[in-house]
Amino acid sequence: MIEAVVLLSGGMDSLVCAAIAATKHKHLAFLHLNYGQKTSAKELECFEKISDHYQIPTDHRKIIQMDFLKQIGGSSLTDDNITVKNYDGDESTIPSSYVPFRNSIILSLAVSWAESLGARHLYIGANFEDSPGYPDCRPEYYKAFNELVRLGTKDGDIHVHTPVIHMKKSEIVSEGLRLKAPFEMSWSCYARTDKACGVCDSCALRMRGFKEAQTVDPITYQG
Repeated sequence: MIEAVVLLSGGMDSLVCAAIAATKHKHLAFLHLNYGQKTSAKELECFEKISDHYQIPTDHRKIIQMDFLKQIGGSSLTDDNITVKNYDGDESTIPSSYVPFRNSIILSLAVSWAESLGARHLYIGANFEDSPGYPDCRPEYYKAFNELVRLGTKDGDIHVHTPVIHMKKSEIVSEGLRLKAPFEMSWSCYARTDKACGVCDSCALRMRGFKEAQTVDPITYQG
């Protein structure tokens, strides 16, 4: 029986989240959501590679298309009319890369699959370092969502885990290295799929994390 479902975008945080889940559970299922993001093809490629690395059987992998979020728009990740902005330092304002209410939709689908599998645990790589801009990365959001899951599922016993939520990016890198997570298979860039741009918010936070962890990021950056 599947014990836990891991939401795996293919990014650094979700990779380390998967590595942590793999130390706690023998039987995992990996879930990937395509929401019409500009780097969706690269992220799917990373999802498959990471799933192979953790020896997740193909029938325990699920890819759900939710590109209706591209129709909704309102984010530089999904709307071709909005440019992915360069990182301009840590800010408290919501960045253009925020996808309106995305995590709530993703988590709802993940809980639904977990419930159908009989899994009692759900892992997501939400990180509080992102939260000044992303309201759905805050610890209080997940506390509230767990209460919603308790009230809205048949047995009320599925729990959403956020193991990297209080870690700095450097700590996520260090934990990933300790767990031998394949960072070379992950992708964080919001803008490009060949070489990481190195200037978007996600690239900047990733690069800072590796620098502060005093180790080399194995992916290739532009320039």
